Amino acid sequence: MKAIEVSHLTFAYDDTKTTIDDISFSVEEGSYTTIVGHNGSGKSTVAKLLAGLLEKKSGEIKLGGLDLNMKNLTAIRSMIGIVFQNPDNQFIGSTVRDDIAFGLENHCVPQEQMDDIINLNAGKVKMTKYLDQEPTRLSGGQKQRVAIAGVLAMKPKILIFDEATSMLDPQGKDEIKKVITQIHEESSLTILSITHDIDEVANSDAVIAMNNGKIAMAGTPHEVFSDEKKLKEIQLDIPFSMKMQGALKRRGVNVGNHLTMEGLVKELCQYNSNM
Repeated sequence: MKAIEVSHLTFAYDDTKTTIDDISFSVEEGSYTTIVGHNGSGKSTVAKLLAGLLEKKSGEIKLGGLDLNMKNLTAIRSMIGIVFQNPDNQFIGSTVRDDIAFGLENHCVPQEQMDDIINLNAGKVKMTKYLDQEPTRLSGGQKQRVAIAGVLAMKPKILIFDEATSMLDPQGKDEIKKVITQIHEESSLTILSITHDIDEVANSDAVIAMNNGKIAMAGTPHEVFSDEKKLKEIQLDIPFSMKMQGALKRRGVNVGNHLTMEGLVKELCQYNSNM
């Protein structure tokens, strides 16, 4: 079943340039899909269109089988959760606990049920021991994990990350990528991540590469990353692990085809043990 269906979608911020130019794609229910592209490619605009934050010029958007229109907007927004670039923009409460509780209060969740929901979702992002801390005292990665917990507490069916790691340091980026992977492995949520991070793309089930408002490439990460010439044309890179594999193969060391560093390291360890 398709969780997201986009057909001939077009959008422009003004009359001078079309930002999204007649794109069509679908996202399988329960999958982890990434949308990647250089700055100005239109990928973040797609996220805002899916969330109903921008109004399309033409085309169709369906989420959970419902047409995205004014009639269905409330129902659709109840099934999606969005994590934005800057976690500070999503903080409301004076403590982590209050912040996670904010959405629950707006949805009139009974007080006696809140603590269990808060503890459950704080645990999913490994922030339980910070529940009574002020969000301002947290690191960037920790703040983003709290933002994710707040969204998960609302029980969405579709989780959208709009460049959720772009403002974080390398450690914070790694924290969030691990959380996203864990959510994918342990839940039935449909995850759509708009990202610059090529290594995050390597961990997804499917990837959509955008260029100048159009879909330039789409498929599995391995299919997309195999076309290095096309990637260079649209100003994208390949994962470091694939570069390393190429360098090793040129030296006569065959370590298979791995898109992630974890897979490459395991293969190298096996190779060394067999020598």
